[in-house]
Amino acid sequence: MDLFEYQARDLFAKHGVPVLAGEVIDTPEAARAVTERLGGRSVVKAQVKTGGRGKAGGVKLASDPQDAVEKAGQILGMDIKGHTVHKVMLAEMAPEIAEEYYVSFLLDRTNRTFLSIASVEGGMEIEEVAATRPEAVAKIAVDANEGVTEAKAREIVAAAKFPAEVADQITEILQTLWKTFIAEDALLVEVNPLAKVADGRVIALDGKVSLDANAEFRHADYAELEDKAAANPLEAAAKAKGLNYVKLEGEVGIIGNGAGLVMSTLDVVAYAGENHSGVKPANFLDIGGGASAEVMANGLEIILGDPDVKSVFVNVFGGITACDAVANGIVQALELLESKGEEVTKPLVVRLDGNNAELGRQILDDRNHPLVQRVDTMDGAADKAAELAAK
Repeated sequence: MDLFEYQARDLFAKHGVPVLAGEVIDTPEAARAVTERLGGRSVVKAQVKTGGRGKAGGVKLASDPQDAVEKAGQILGMDIKGHTVHKVMLAEMAPEIAEEYYVSFLLDRTNRTFLSIASVEGGMEIEEVAATRPEAVAKIAVDANEGVTEAKAREIVAAAKFPAEVADQITEILQTLWKTFIAEDALLVEVNPLAKVADGRVIALDGKVSLDANAEFRHADYAELEDKAAANPLEAAAKAKGLNYVKLEGEVGIIGNGAGLVMSTLDVVAYAGENHSGVKPANFLDIGGGASAEVMANGLEIILGDPDVKSVFVNVFGGITACDAVANGIVQALELLESKGEEVTKPLVVRLDGNNAELGRQILDDRNHPLVQRVDTMDGAADKAAELAAK
């Protein structure tokens, strides 16, 4: 889960990373009182989960409260790389910036460790610096068992060639930022710029944080950080039902049991779709290894409610999940939707194999629903689902 800048700032402040005062608003007029509280001047910053805000005009300096109202009005509603600005953060005006640095911690999946990235050339062009002058960007592995001790922090400071006059401050900030990273179960914490200002202090002027949604059970406050306004309604509904669902841009709804089988199903449907007007998978939905008939019914209800879906492919290999439970789930889901007065018009292609497959097939045959077709092979079922979606 990616956070807005103001949420990252609040997390930094909570754990002791030095930041400037700031407040978030969603109406231009609210900028007046906030700017007055911030000393009469403010930085008005668009809150969107993408980079390049400054270049797009999403960061403006306000010289007084009325100017802040006008600047907030200009930024709210802007489109920045496809993201509409619904909120702006007003931040305290920083003293004159002498130097801009970059620091971050992230999960390094490739090397199965954590990684620190740091540079004395921070700011808006850090991506270009990393691409064209990689020697200016220090990358230091962090052992998960040791973490960022003072010695490790000083190793990072030395590798990035931070000036001696800020070395102690940045050493302390790196240790605090690491504590934030661990305490919040983050996948990424980034400060750009980490700025040295005229009075010699080093302050985090911007922040980016990505949290591990798998750790949500340890953090009751994660729910408050979700951007519910931008959430896909189908994904939100699936999450409320405890389903592992991801919306995609296609026409064939997919249900399978087990992430590996579902990923393979996406591939075979995409391949089959090349012969049927280029149709593609509409979603990822894994009902799990021990899913009940109720879970199956919930999954079908979500997928059939997607207006982009033209057909559904249910691909199940019975192991822990018995195929008769899946078949009963399909029957129950169709009956549930019909009882709600929701007309079911999308065809379902079902492939059952494994534990209790014959019983599951018999249940579907006995029900003989006009929208349900059984195909016994995975490739054949994928082809039929793609054909039906194309029609």
